[in-house]
Amino acid sequence: MNAKASTAKQRYEALIQLLQTAAKIWNAPRLFFERWNLSPSQFNVLNLLHSQRSGLSQAELSRQLIMNRSNVTGLIDRLERRRLVARRDVATDRRAYRVILTPSGRRLLKRILPAYHQGAGRVWDGFSAKAVREAVATLHRVSRNAQRAASESQIQAKAGMNTVPRGGKQGRHSK
Repeated sequence: MNAKASTAKQRYEALIQLLQTAAKIWNAPRLFFERWNLSPSQFNVLNLLHSQRSGLSQAELSRQLIMNRSNVTGLIDRLERRRLVARRDVATDRRAYRVILTPSGRRLLKRILPAYHQGAGRVWDGFSAKAVREAVATLHRVSRNAQRAASESQIQAKAGMNTVPRGGKQGRHSK
């Protein structure tokens, strides 16, 4: 195997490992939050609202959670039924509301956060502070590269480049 193929294989293996790690990190909180009858996404809403005393709009929650607004609506509905959050009208805009954390939501979060931070910290057991900083910097670079690659793929797809139609022949701009 030549050096270029070896590098490509290593990068592919690194990507697979990153995806497998992300899946494990994504699934672990589901088990953790079961004892409070919360999903990780519901916890994320509560946690975001915890630092925003004046609340957040649904659009702001959607952006910060990287989630579709209709999905955020369902999360808010479920949390509101449990009286953990409340919707408050915005005085300057009758069509808008802000979602706030209720006293019950604050109390629940106060019980959850110490155990959550302890569990989250265990992910980095055996790593020095420097290694964690380096990992964060590397992951930021990987994230930027992934975003750039996705954008380039979208542009190519819109231009009809490098596509393989159903008939199996290469697109007009491919080599």
